Amino acid sequence: MTRRALYFTGPRSVEVRTSSIPDPDAGEVRVQTRRSTVSPGTEMLVYRDEVPPELVVDETIDAFDNTFSYPLQYGYASVGRVTAVGEGVDDEWLEQRVFAFNPHESHFLADPETLVPTALSDERALLIPNTETAVNFVMDARPRIGARVVVFGQGPIGLLTTALLSEFPLSELVTVDRYEPRRRLSESLGADRAVSPDALGSAIEADADVAFELSGNPTALDDAIDVAGYAGTVIVGSWYGTKDVALDLGGTYHRSHIRLRSSQVSRIDPDHADRWDKDRRLDVVRSWLAEHDLSALFTHEFDIEHAADAYRLLEERQDEAVQIVFTYE
Repeated sequence: MTRRALYFTGPRSVEVRTSSIPDPDAGEVRVQTRRSTVSPGTEMLVYRDEVPPELVVDETIDAFDNTFSYPLQYGYASVGRVTAVGEGVDDEWLEQRVFAFNPHESHFLADPETLVPTALSDERALLIPNTETAVNFVMDARPRIGARVVVFGQGPIGLLTTALLSEFPLSELVTVDRYEPRRRLSESLGADRAVSPDALGSAIEADADVAFELSGNPTALDDAIDVAGYAGTVIVGSWYGTKDVALDLGGTYHRSHIRLRSSQVSRIDPDHADRWDKDRRLDVVRSWLAEHDLSALFTHEFDIEHAADAYRLLEERQDEAVQIVFTYE
């Protein structure tokens, strides 16, 4: 057996590289990956070369100590089992099923403190990072009873945000996505209505109290601001990378008192930091996932050797794919 690892090697170019399977050093464990998921948002920015190459990938995750310059490994949702432990590591880690914020690769070394032991099914465990992101968005939005909410973008994170919001006592939950299959899926997860961007004007009957921009499309941010009412809140969860963002702020926006809030999962908002930390948030995520069947989000599965086909699918036929899984067996 050899280790197989996915590398982004240039614009719209990926390759799977092989190497010997590493042995853990003192204080480390080795994980054999069963499955990992593709982030159709961030990973497609990397795939299309739409991320500043000098930007550090993520300073809060041990697996990412590099920048977004090619070649690089990326991906942040893997499930596997511990197959070896280094000196000083408790043997109880052996054979444990774990979730890891780790790039796409068949075997990797990790500090056990960075792993999340899990009894969740592979599918549910793979949704941990995107659900954590969705929980963070909702926490930052603070929707009130009877609120009117609009969610732009129904990719995996948008759909999970919709599913979470559907459990709140809102007066209306509307979702917006260009692809009809995603709109249907959105309604199955609790949206009152799901509309296309072209139908947005006639579909929104009253100003929104909260709008989430999760589509990754910069033009949708203008739409999110437009649907928000006086003193409403717009949660900007999309990362646009190097895409240009042009906003029309010369009209009613100046007097609107609309609050634009960036929201990103790597850190807890200071407004919550006195009572919340990442462990508490992760506990909420795992508990919620254990109680919900979200299998409908998983639309495609590829062996890691065919990763290039997966990214071409997301590039060329976005209407067909929601959550893609890589397998390593």
